[in-house]
Amino acid sequence: MKLRIATVAASIAMLAGVSSVEAQQRLLIGSTSSSSSHYGYFVAVNQLINEHVESVDASVAETGATVDNLRRLSRDQIDMGLVTTNTGYQAYAGEGDYASRPVDTRLLWVYTVAPQNVVLRQDAGVSRLAELDGVRLNPGITGSSTETTTEAVLETLGITPEYVRGSTTDVVDSIKDGRIAGYVKSGVGKRLDGSTMDIATFTDVAVLSLDQQQAETLRSEMPDLAVVDIPEGAAEGIPAYTTWAFGVAMHASPSLDEETAYRIVKAVMEHPEPQVNAFAALEGEDMAEMTLSVGSVPLHPGAARYFEEQGYEIPDALMPVEQP
Repeated sequence: MKLRIATVAASIAMLAGVSSVEAQQRLLIGSTSSSSSHYGYFVAVNQLINEHVESVDASVAETGATVDNLRRLSRDQIDMGLVTTNTGYQAYAGEGDYASRPVDTRLLWVYTVAPQNVVLRQDAGVSRLAELDGVRLNPGITGSSTETTTEAVLETLGITPEYVRGSTTDVVDSIKDGRIAGYVKSGVGKRLDGSTMDIATFTDVAVLSLDQQQAETLRSEMPDLAVVDIPEGAAEGIPAYTTWAFGVAMHASPSLDEETAYRIVKAVMEHPEPQVNAFAALEGEDMAEMTLSVGSVPLHPGAARYFEEQGYEIPDALMPVEQP
């Protein structure tokens, strides 16, 4: 009889264990290339979620960044992911490349504003953006927002390079050995990206600047982008320059439940240290303010609830909307 009771008790314990495992919500986060400085940020966020959000088991997938992540979100292949504010808006509103296939996502938070740096080998003989016609240039890693935005910007400015596609690793190697002249790469705050610094250890580089007329053209014709002035010192020997920029955000599928989104945003907002350690551009930044000023699509209801609890006023354009 005692043996039978013990057996039943063991069975109940096993079932409870199975039930506990089944209750664990698994989330997949789309990031970017592992060679990008932004990848380390997503690894840090993933660890934060697993540490501070109960009953959630998150993992990070290396992806092709924004455009790839939007595709995966639309197919329910990831639950959250890196999306830039300009392309995120176009996808949500069904504009540009997304006119026939809008992608419905919700904003969780914005973590940085990313200047787009046009980096060339100094020996390429190119000192102005207008001189890029016919020059072999990588517009950004395949599937990234940098790639699509670069093409749109240069088309708007009437500049036609010879585009060369590839991953960050392939492109960096191609620039080092002179097979292509340069690339466009998101900066880390007001500093150049790690992959650019890697190139600079092998060959001298220059960063091309928008001239005043080009800057005004982008302000008037591409209002979803910001035009930013980067001070001297983005890297050693790099003078001040002007370029285009967009915010970099975490978007989520509308199907992510409100409570989980709320707890994730709360964990991220209230534990900034690991994020700063992984992504130095976050030092001294207010992600809540950045989110509400740069965000371009409606907030997830869980994110909105957190910001409202903290006393922030949600702009009309970011107010949560019902899932269609």
